[in-house]
Amino acid sequence: MNTEQNAPALRVILVDDEPMARLRLRQLLAQGSEGLAPVQVVGEAGDAQALAALLADGGPGCDLVLLDIGLPGRSGLDIAQALRQRPQQPAVVFVTAHGEHALRAFDLDAVDYLTKPVRRERLLAALQRVQRWLAAGAAALAPAVDAAAVPVLVVSDRGRVLRVPVHEVISLRAELKYVQLVSRHGQWLLDDALSDLEERLGPAVLRVHRNALVAVAAVRALERAPLTGPGEPTDAGEGWVVRLEDGQRLAVSRRQLPAVREVLAGRG
Repeated sequence: MNTEQNAPALRVILVDDEPMARLRLRQLLAQGSEGLAPVQVVGEAGDAQALAALLADGGPGCDLVLLDIGLPGRSGLDIAQALRQRPQQPAVVFVTAHGEHALRAFDLDAVDYLTKPVRRERLLAALQRVQRWLAAGAAALAPAVDAAAVPVLVVSDRGRVLRVPVHEVISLRAELKYVQLVSRHGQWLLDDALSDLEERLGPAVLRVHRNALVAVAAVRALERAPLTGPGEPTDAGEGWVVRLEDGQRLAVSRRQLPAVREVLAGRG
């Protein structure tokens, strides 16, 4: 990679039960990028047992584990939980076809969460976050990760301050000066900008319209339907909507439709 000659290599272990997926990651890592530390793949594993053998005493040092979730035996989430107990905790970046595990992943201090097929620019961004994470020390996550891993939204309700867990969020819609939060247990108005909420919640939410975010886990279907909802003219004809777990049907703009399809297809 194009970086300082004496920069220490980032030691990486690839964990995926599909050899072709590991080969794909190797190829992307080998391409490198200016400004990143050199990357050295020090091992590969197809399941938790193979990874444990690699990390046993006398095994190669490891700075980063690129970790699939859907593994035989123990899942990648279980492996990440075990890695947190190691004296020298490696950074973890999940690489998976399933988008619905993002919140749980960040609860386990994952530095990033990539969905397959992995794009080179997203992998490079993840490596940059890993470098910041390692520079700050395992006890202090990089700011970009903190922003995506916020566990609750704080709301005001009749003089009370409530903490709404992010996994209970269903939708967020901008209305005039406020954002309406709809959760599984109530509705509230937030002063936050919709763009700020999107950045904070990261892959847990999906923009479907310029004025609407939905929780990926709350989406039940992407459907064709007449566009007669709020903000849409009654003569707009047929378009696309997402149907959410609480029965809401929110319009998907033509601009956001390709991204919505990609995320929902990747969720499996």
